[in-house]
Amino acid sequence: MDLIEYERHTRSEVAARRYLLQFCWTKGKVVCPKCGHTKVYTLADKRYRCPSCKYTYHDFSRRWINTGGLSCRDWMRLIKLFELDLTANKMAPQLKLSYNTVYKALTALRFAILVSALDAPQLLCGDSGLDLGFDGKKISLERREGRMTNYPVFGIIEKSGWVFIDHVPHIQAETVLHFNMNFRLKLTRMGNIVYTDRYRHYDALIFCGDEHLPLNFATIGGKSPYLDTLPGHFWGYARKRLRQYNGVTSRRFPLYLKELEFRYNNRGQDIFPLLAERICSLVPVLK
Repeated sequence: MDLIEYERHTRSEVAARRYLLQFCWTKGKVVCPKCGHTKVYTLADKRYRCPSCKYTYHDFSRRWINTGGLSCRDWMRLIKLFELDLTANKMAPQLKLSYNTVYKALTALRFAILVSALDAPQLLCGDSGLDLGFDGKKISLERREGRMTNYPVFGIIEKSGWVFIDHVPHIQAETVLHFNMNFRLKLTRMGNIVYTDRYRHYDALIFCGDEHLPLNFATIGGKSPYLDTLPGHFWGYARKRLRQYNGVTSRRFPLYLKELEFRYNNRGQDIFPLLAERICSLVPVLK
């Protein structure tokens, strides 16, 4: 979206809302977000009522954009700053919003990006989802106490300018450390982020640990892992951005990794409408 178009869509709350609504209803057709029924009644307060399941809702009900209480203009401005790769600390004063409000909105946007991935159900269901901050139907920003149930391990593959970051559920972080200590799988650390040399068909395995994992016992030495030999590829792109986030936690790491996958695969494109589409999508209900 160029600057002229952006200013046109953000000149008023009505204009911003009109732009975002096109991503909520296909061809302007309102349907029940709970049961999918196509017949609805419009109430006096401009909400809708489903005659099938009796659910009362508004345009943004059950959508990621309904997180945080931002106006449509604020969402548009936040998406633009996110597109420009600004951190929450830098966004907050520009948006004239509190850091916590901006952080919560950015977390919703990152969840909206992650949920479109093929491995999203594995990451969002059950204890994995709770560790990430998703209780099956909504985001929870409350910090879970104690050790994570599982530290997700991802495999990175880059082919023909595209990167694929797969959750590898049959490999645990402790297994990666075991391979390093006992089978000489090379790895290196960037804070609590650990990545390895080539493993099977992956360019690397990667995870983010914390004080509950014995990261200090990992053997780091010898020649650089394969990813570090590719400065012009995905990892060079991602490493720079991970450092600017001021310490990614193990619980939120999958959100940032999937964001980087999205950004890299859409580099050179206008990602504003892609982000708007994702933030306006329905929050999945998972068990």
